Amino acid sequence: MQTKIEKIDSSSALAIKIIDDYSEEELHFLSFREKLALANISHPEKKRERSTARVAIKDALDSLSVPYPGFFKDEHGKSQSMNGTGYVSLSHTQGYAGAIFHREYPVGMDMDFVREKILRIGKRFLDPDELDFLENDPVHFTLAWSAKESIFKCQGKKGVSFRDNILLEPFEKGSTVIKGKIRGTDYADHHYQVQAQVLGDVILTYTIW
Repeated sequence: MQTKIEKIDSSSALAIKIIDDYSEEELHFLSFREKLALANISHPEKKRERSTARVAIKDALDSLSVPYPGFFKDEHGKSQSMNGTGYVSLSHTQGYAGAIFHREYPVGMDMDFVREKILRIGKRFLDPDELDFLENDPVHFTLAWSAKESIFKCQGKKGVSFRDNILLEPFEKGSTVIKGKIRGTDYADHHYQVQAQVLGDVILTYTIW
């Protein structure tokens, strides 16, 4: 997978970056609060992931000509803009970090490497009806996991179970749109359309609600 900046429409964009080291000068756009949080991360790889994700947000915002407002995590662990402008979602996987931004609507984004072991843990996050239509294929299972992750991030609240509360409609392995809903919680009957891309060994999904 290569790095990219994709302007989805006039209100939203996403960016994917290779995780790298960034100097203080390159991260000058961060708010004081973000710089302090970054300085308090002792694990080098986690610091690189955090830095790269912030650069990805900046790239997405720049493509929309939106000033970088700074971001913080709320009590549910979801990133929020410091000035209340727009919605953002972050993701990272081996070697890559990404971000999606929308001016008006909640968003969720996920990236995952395709691995064979996901076939062994499918029952932990898949409803029996989903197991019935999914092929015994790691790509198909990873698409399902990633779509649920994007929906989970978009709704933005803790306590939602992938297996019990997020249900996907049947979809093919080559589908570029996956439909799903949340059930059995205070957020039941929320319906989502998840965009899906297979980028080499990486699955990218995102949803705008």
